[in-house]
Amino acid sequence: MDLRGKVAIVTGGGTGIGRATSLQLAGHGVKVAVNYSRSEAEARETVNWIIAQGGQAIAVQADVSEDPQVRAMVEQVVQTYGTVDLLVNNASITQHIPMDDLEAVTPEVWDELYGVNVKGMFFCARAAAPYMKSSGQGAIVNLGSIAGNTGAGSSLPYAVSKAAVHGLTRSLAKALAPDIRVNCVAPGAVATRWWAGREAQMHKLAPNLLLQSIAAPEDIARFICSALAQEAMTGQIITVDSGQTL
Repeated sequence: MDLRGKVAIVTGGGTGIGRATSLQLAGHGVKVAVNYSRSEAEARETVNWIIAQGGQAIAVQADVSEDPQVRAMVEQVVQTYGTVDLLVNNASITQHIPMDDLEAVTPEVWDELYGVNVKGMFFCARAAAPYMKSSGQGAIVNLGSIAGNTGAGSSLPYAVSKAAVHGLTRSLAKALAPDIRVNCVAPGAVATRWWAGREAQMHKLAPNLLLQSIAAPEDIARFICSALAQEAMTGQIITVDSGQTL
């Protein structure tokens, strides 16, 4: 798929991997809707950068765990740009809880992480799908994690939620074929603000990776853009982890 002239929604598009993806999509000539829930300043800064480079972008607020807000977001994008062709389900949250501390995993933690990380991705895909189908082609990339493969991560519910994202990707690929391709990029450690306060841990990890470096958000964004453009692939979980899981 030629991305130029397409319309994309990037959830959590104002920071980290979402920001890098928004900027790279704009560089490919994509009109970008930068979604945010609370990071309004960062989202608007991302939009301003895109516009300064001659691109087209808007900031759109929505809590992806709330279906009415998601539907309103998609309608706003359609009113502005006419359709939605691409969706990057990047918005995710976590809570840092030791894996063996099962008592700290409250029902509220499960609800919060599943609400954003799993249900939110489904809500966004469902709201955007009719517009993609009407054009006869569309592409969705969900952000998974190696935590969904290994079962380890910042918390047990986070790892389980990312395993669910991988399953959601395969199920949506079946449900939305042949008009819409759905794939998943599953990063390992990435140098984003999630590592804030744990920089020493990140620097300790890097030499033990096969490639001996932590990925940058731009590295993951390049794979996301490639997955959106690749017309012969759907239902795939693509691991990008500097050899972390080998």
